[in-house]
Amino acid sequence: MKKLFLSAALAAAFIAPASAAEVTLKIAHFLPSAAPAQRLVMEPWCADLNQASNGRIECQFYPAMQLGGTPGQLADQALRGVADIVWTAPGYSAGRFPVIEAMELPFVVRNATSGSKAAWTFLQKYAQDEFSKYHVLGIHVDGGVALHTANREIKGLNDIKGLKLRTPTRMASKTLAALGGEPVSMPPGQVTEAIAKGVVDGAMGAWEVVMPTKLDEVTKYHTQPAAGETYPSATVLIMLMNKEKYESLPADLKQIVDERSGLPLVERFGFVFDDIAAKTRARVEASGGQVIDISETDLSAMKNAARPVDQEWRAEMDKKGLNGTELSDAARALARE
Repeated sequence: MKKLFLSAALAAAFIAPASAAEVTLKIAHFLPSAAPAQRLVMEPWCADLNQASNGRIECQFYPAMQLGGTPGQLADQALRGVADIVWTAPGYSAGRFPVIEAMELPFVVRNATSGSKAAWTFLQKYAQDEFSKYHVLGIHVDGGVALHTANREIKGLNDIKGLKLRTPTRMASKTLAALGGEPVSMPPGQVTEAIAKGVVDGAMGAWEVVMPTKLDEVTKYHTQPAAGETYPSATVLIMLMNKEKYESLPADLKQIVDERSGLPLVERFGFVFDDIAAKTRARVEASGGQVIDISETDLSAMKNAARPVDQEWRAEMDKKGLNGTELSDAARALARE
């Protein structure tokens, strides 16, 4: 397993050859360059490509929306070729990728490793059509969104009532509303300032984004399910490649990309996100933050309150001509494996 994951030091030490690469892949995403997704997954992945191709493939990163637009427009940037590859959340483009939302339904995902593998299998079986205009390099989940608040400790449903929290996706918003909170949608880069100014009380977010967005500096309480339990929601994330760019690659370079993408890339994301989650929780507690595990009784009450979100989603899919019950059941079954 260790061979699968290059260390951050190796990625940082990577120096592109002096001669111009045959292919330079422009990679855009919505987080700062220090985010684990770039530093610990995408940069090592690019280093793998460069090494295997003898320097013929290079990557050029455009973090924090440096190519302009909003996170919700990243999928279009890959489609139009503004970027060759984007790392984004399908849920940022609400309504555009409905099938994959099944992995974001309430209380499906328990961690990034198992959830990411489940998302990959689910994509292969049920969601390929909605990504047919792209070449999908990999898909994963963030491990589940915890509740990070500035001034109110959350232990159960009564503590959530009336709280304004930033939510990352449509499903997270619906889940929070079902739990009694007030969802507020905004880009990740605006969350910390919004909490500091009292615009929102906190955020629903994965542990992975806490340090890159400095969420730990404006929140004191961090509520999550106990180890092994499922999270209120999760965010699906995906690496999409412009299809024409992929098809233009020479056969040998295409093979290099293929061999290092798909399940190996999915597993790399899952490993890193779970590792960062554990380390972030430890850092938060060491700096005085409070990490609260939801009790079994309170978690059961939250699951019951969120059940209508799942039922409503199934009905929505049925109206689109899709089998909502099959999709929801499949997502849950795969995530349990």
